[in-house]
Amino acid sequence: MSIKNVTTYLSEYFQIFVGIVLTSLGLKAFLLPNGFLDGGVTGIALLVRTQVDINMSYLLLVFSIPFLILGYFTVSKRIVIKSIISILGLALFIHLENFQTITNDKLLISIFGGLLVGSGIGIAIRNGSVLDGSEILGVYLNDKFGLSIGKIVLFFNIILFTITAFVVSVEVALYSILTYIIAAKVTDTVIEGFEDFIGVTIVSRKHKIIKKAILEELGVGLTIYKGSSGFGSNGKSEDFDIIHSIINRIDIKKMYRIVQNLDENAFIVEFDVNSVKGGVLRHYINKKKNKKLPII
Repeated sequence: MSIKNVTTYLSEYFQIFVGIVLTSLGLKAFLLPNGFLDGGVTGIALLVRTQVDINMSYLLLVFSIPFLILGYFTVSKRIVIKSIISILGLALFIHLENFQTITNDKLLISIFGGLLVGSGIGIAIRNGSVLDGSEILGVYLNDKFGLSIGKIVLFFNIILFTITAFVVSVEVALYSILTYIIAAKVTDTVIEGFEDFIGVTIVSRKHKIIKKAILEELGVGLTIYKGSSGFGSNGKSEDFDIIHSIINRIDIKKMYRIVQNLDENAFIVEFDVNSVKGGVLRHYINKKKNKKLPII
């Protein structure tokens, strides 16, 4: 194994360790002492903990086992191994940690408990591990029945919080829903990053000057496809370039203005981008002002 691979592995496991620490801090310092719940398997363990006097770490391990077994048949073995190590680590930290309750304010408990748990889960997922088995259930049902993973997890948690309302109290259920929403949003942010990118496809007969204007004024990278247009089976056809680019959402209005000023009839398709790696995203291609690029 090369030094680069060893460094990558160590970096991944160190980040997972950080995720475990953050998650356990959110549970032990905020949620657990106040009887609040998060979603997923952690939420099930917290709910059972409110009814029986069993160590939270044991409950987390027991309720994670069925999902890990399911994961063995649905996701890669590497993810399962990492998840087993992560869940064992989380259970160990919960068992050994002795954090003092930081606040008794229920709103602060929901907000900061959700922030810490969401951050920890997000860091773990970003490094190929799972701290909560409900995501594995979502992957399995998605593969089996084609159901959305997000909807599966949401339905799972609706059942959990409904039971909480009856078993504990409606107030705890409502605060737990708030905790879950915050944790879910923070998890997504950690996984996808803080920058929000948009994919754009532009079809125009004036593609040459539009390409030049986008390069000069936005400074983003472009991918060019060859295309043709026409109408009907025997209609007029014309070859032209199709412009494709990924830009920051902040620049989307400016991009529209650039294109509309050059061609009011340009066809523009905008779509969400979940993950972006490589390419020219954050750096301007032409940093020198007033430097003109040739029309190509």
